[in-house]
Amino acid sequence: MTASTLTAPRRGSEFAELFREVKQAGLLNRTPVRYAIKITLTVLAFAGGWVAFGFLGDSWWQLGIAAFLGLVFTQIGFLGHDAGHRQIFRSQRANQLAGLLQGNLLIGLSFGWWVTKHNQHHGNPNQVGKDPDIGSGAILFTEEQAADRTGVLSRLIGRYQAFLFFPMLLLEGLNLHVASLQALRARPAKTRLWEAALLLAHLAGYLTAVLLVLSPWQALAFIAVQQGLFGLYMGLSFAPNHKGMPMLGPDQKHDFLRAQVLTARNVRGGPLTDFALGGLNYQVEHHLFPSMPRFHLRRAQPIVVAFCARHGVNYVETSLVESYRLALGHLHHVADPLRA
Repeated sequence: MTASTLTAPRRGSEFAELFREVKQAGLLNRTPVRYAIKITLTVLAFAGGWVAFGFLGDSWWQLGIAAFLGLVFTQIGFLGHDAGHRQIFRSQRANQLAGLLQGNLLIGLSFGWWVTKHNQHHGNPNQVGKDPDIGSGAILFTEEQAADRTGVLSRLIGRYQAFLFFPMLLLEGLNLHVASLQALRARPAKTRLWEAALLLAHLAGYLTAVLLVLSPWQALAFIAVQQGLFGLYMGLSFAPNHKGMPMLGPDQKHDFLRAQVLTARNVRGGPLTDFALGGLNYQVEHHLFPSMPRFHLRRAQPIVVAFCARHGVNYVETSLVESYRLALGHLHHVADPLRA
């Protein structure tokens, strides 16, 4: 889809009206008890995984622990996402501390780098040249990026990227760790030391535990499974949200309400889907109200759906499988210039 598929923006205070409805329903209020339970259970799962790792010792059964920790790492990543949007605490400092501990220390991702990047995405969703999530990289998101692709291997990957997308996500965990370390150079001096110290503490603790307990080949397999599933799970959780939805041109003008709703897609499901995707399945509501606690997103959805229907704004919700089909279809389409 291209920028031309978006309807012309309308001026006015439509979002202010929706905001008042949501606020009056109490859906912007913090949920400290629910987050306390969620964080406690997730951290216990993290600690339990490593305790089981220590008790199991030198064994190939450790690959089961690796798979479990890959899933837990992503759940911690969801909590870091919530902290980055200030969903957990009222205080910015408390959210930042939670994000640093969850992101940098527990799973080895730079919280500061991610927040900066993610805020740019929220401010410019699916806007070419402004949204870092659709910038030029290993994956192509526009036909222009495909036309500019050079190199035999690079063009070959781009040509078949729809088929390679899920396998490539197995490397996303490693990519996030490398990007976190590289981003430290650009971090403000007052936060760089803390971020670096926590990242290095994670790396040292992780590698020390794995190399002390497992044989070299088992250690390599453990890291591959754990980091591979971490990256895959992260990618599978974020992929359904915007890929295959309308894209905005670099200079296209748009109002906040339509830019957020028309470029995002919800995934329907029940409590299990909410848990598995960390609330990201309510992508429309999350983009409209980033600081809304994830536990309120389900209650906000009918309000947003009714509002969009009254104002003629296209609201998209699909199954998880259909969302992947649309995302892969878009990736295949934009690679057409490489197959010409």
